[in-house]
Amino acid sequence: MPRLARSHAVVEEVVAVAPRPEHLRLLEAMLFASSEPIDAPTLAGRLPEEIDIEAALAQLKDEYAARGVNLVCIGGKWTFRTASDLAWLLSREATETRRLSRAALETLAIVAYHQPVTRAEIEDIRGVSTSKGTLDVLLETGWVRPRGRRKAPGRPITFGTTDAFLAHFGLESLNHLPGLEELKGAGLFDGRMPSGFTMPEPSDDPALREDEDPLDEGDLDLGLAPRQQGEPE
Repeated sequence: MPRLARSHAVVEEVVAVAPRPEHLRLLEAMLFASSEPIDAPTLAGRLPEEIDIEAALAQLKDEYAARGVNLVCIGGKWTFRTASDLAWLLSREATETRRLSRAALETLAIVAYHQPVTRAEIEDIRGVSTSKGTLDVLLETGWVRPRGRRKAPGRPITFGTTDAFLAHFGLESLNHLPGLEELKGAGLFDGRMPSGFTMPEPSDDPALREDEDPLDEGDLDLGLAPRQQGEPE
């Protein structure tokens, strides 16, 4: 085929390529313009009724999978994030990482897997007393939140994790927390578990359980008091 004819063929082929669907452009624009992650129902409400929002989000996610920014779902909401392998480009200065104590890490794990859970229940699982300071640290990071009050004597506050917890650890939902086999593979379990041991199944449902009451006025202002010297972790 002569060179000129080939050139015309290439041009015709490019022109023949179908334009990008308008609903993907709209979806992309909404996600880029929003300063906060958006859930699928909210996005669907701004698109034509016939659009399958889940399929559209999956297609957009695939389109951005190899780019500098990725479309991710965190806590049931969608947002664009810098690709994890390029995060270092945006870091202009070194920051000192504040490491959580072992007590705080154990408490965070218990809250994540057993929520909603009270301080007394955390202590029962850990087998030691948990200081107010340990929970204060987790509340201060924004990874743990008070959910409600247990319908029990004393009406203790119940705790659960937040979307910030999911975002920090790169989890789409609590269902993506590592299971027993993954924890064994990471060396966190040595295989000597008690007979009948099972991993709890955490739930993302923010609704209060039957054994929980709504928080009282002022419960959210818990006060992040520092741990007193000699107070147990």
